[in-house]
Amino acid sequence: MSKDVRVSSWNKCELESRNCFVEEPPHARAGSDRASRLNVASLAADPGRIRLLDGLSREERIVVLGAATTRQLSRHTVVTNQQERANHLFLLLKGSARYFFIAPDGQKIYLLWLGSGEIFGGATLLPEPSLFLVGTEIVKDSCVLVWQRNTIRTLAAQYPKLLENGLTIANDYLTWYLASHLSLVCHTARQRLAHVLVSLSSGIGRKRPEGVDLEITNEQLANTANITLFTASRLMSEWQRSGALAKSRGKVLLRHPEQLLSS
Repeated sequence: MSKDVRVSSWNKCELESRNCFVEEPPHARAGSDRASRLNVASLAADPGRIRLLDGLSREERIVVLGAATTRQLSRHTVVTNQQERANHLFLLLKGSARYFFIAPDGQKIYLLWLGSGEIFGGATLLPEPSLFLVGTEIVKDSCVLVWQRNTIRTLAAQYPKLLENGLTIANDYLTWYLASHLSLVCHTARQRLAHVLVSLSSGIGRKRPEGVDLEITNEQLANTANITLFTASRLMSEWQRSGALAKSRGKVLLRHPEQLLSS
């Protein structure tokens, strides 16, 4: 592992062993855990919320979800690192995360952003033990389901649809990276930053009457759009003056996304 890569800041050795569908005495767990169990149970009834479960019967979904453990992860928690053994598969029940890559010079490069219902750690499904290609960190306080490698591999053998869904998701990620690379080669800095803002607003933004809220800094936007911090700050200030967005410390209120794409 590169000296620039931090060890994951969540404890994989202390995964909860309880079944998510087992009802416990009222005094056994905090209300947030009880709410998490209800959320998991709702996934069994409504598979449309997550693609990993697509095509599975309700009984099969209950088996798959029941084999997972729940974790509450706080913002900025590093869940996986590149070159770390792929021993766990994760599903975001609530919150958001993002992939990142540590370059040889130590620069942290932000990649794909993930919202509720998305999985990460997909390399865990591969037949041969492998390493994660990228790292993953939590953007907002999140609740995740976690499967250990042996568990999810056994389930994938029992329910081949899980592996098919995993391949479909991997293909979508490849499509995103292709679009990102073409954007870097073919589009201007302004176009790339506009695309990042609009994409994030539809993926992890919070709708308000005035527009869509995003918790993101200029530095994060610059890294995601592959532009300099100076350029990102200049463009954000320009769009703020035009009324397309409002910028505050660590937040963006996107008011008129169409102005970004037409500018």
